[in-house]
Amino acid sequence: MAMHIWINDTQIHALNFKEQWLEASDTQQKKRKIIFDFKVTSEDYYDIATLLYKIHFHIRIPTLEAEFDASIVDYSTSITDLYKPNQVADYHLELIEQN
Repeated sequence: MAMHIWINDTQIHALNFKEQWLEASDTQQKKRKIIFDFKVTSEDYYDIATLLYKIHFHIRIPTLEAEFDASIVDYSTSITDLYKPNQVADYHLELIEQN
């Protein structure tokens, strides 16, 4: 499923979106985990890299009427050097809700 996700003030066009609910064993409280892919161009690389270095985010998913704080659980990219013009990388991001 494709949708728009806001990470802080940056809108991401998410592909292959999945939402899971995980139960913490110590508190039995459920936490939301979101998993998605997105494309990053060489022109957007610096802004996205700077954003993801923050690790902790405020997430908004208007389609689901969801808003929560989250942290990175897993992250990968198909290209590590997007400084060359006209390149596009596939990013994979997994975020888990924080209390």
